[in-house]
Amino acid sequence: MSVYAVFAFASEIYGGVTMTKPTITKIFVGSLIAIAGGFLLMLGAGLTAYWNGTLIMDGPDVVGVQSSALGLTMLGLAVVGCLVMAAGGIGQFVAWIGAVLNTSKLEDRTWFVLLLVLGLLSFGFIPMVIYILTGPDGTSPEMRTSVRYTATPRTA
Repeated sequence: MSVYAVFAFASEIYGGVTMTKPTITKIFVGSLIAIAGGFLLMLGAGLTAYWNGTLIMDGPDVVGVQSSALGLTMLGLAVVGCLVMAAGGIGQFVAWIGAVLNTSKLEDRTWFVLLLVLGLLSFGFIPMVIYILTGPDGTSPEMRTSVRYTATPRTA
């Protein structure tokens, strides 16, 4: 059984949920916005804590933290920023999995192999951007493969 058959079989087992390209695009762009927003929140909280004297500095090193209401608030906002960035990273992973499953249904396996291999080698961001901009949708009727994986009984 090939890798393609495993993906097709797995998508049929789990309720036949399909990830269309517009859904993948929404998840991908939304998670990019979440990562950027979380980073800006964390950066803003850190800079506010630095500018208001919450961080005690000795040259370039932080040697202490003054406990204050503002300091604890900025710490909380920085933690929220980190959690939002982590949620954005999970969204990126979900969009990548959706794109791999979507392209596994195509007759031409080029997109599937590129997304799978480059994603596993941690180079998945650029192929995902290219797929979002120009890639095919494996759920559209004209792009689907006509190959069915069926078991045939053997005759003696």
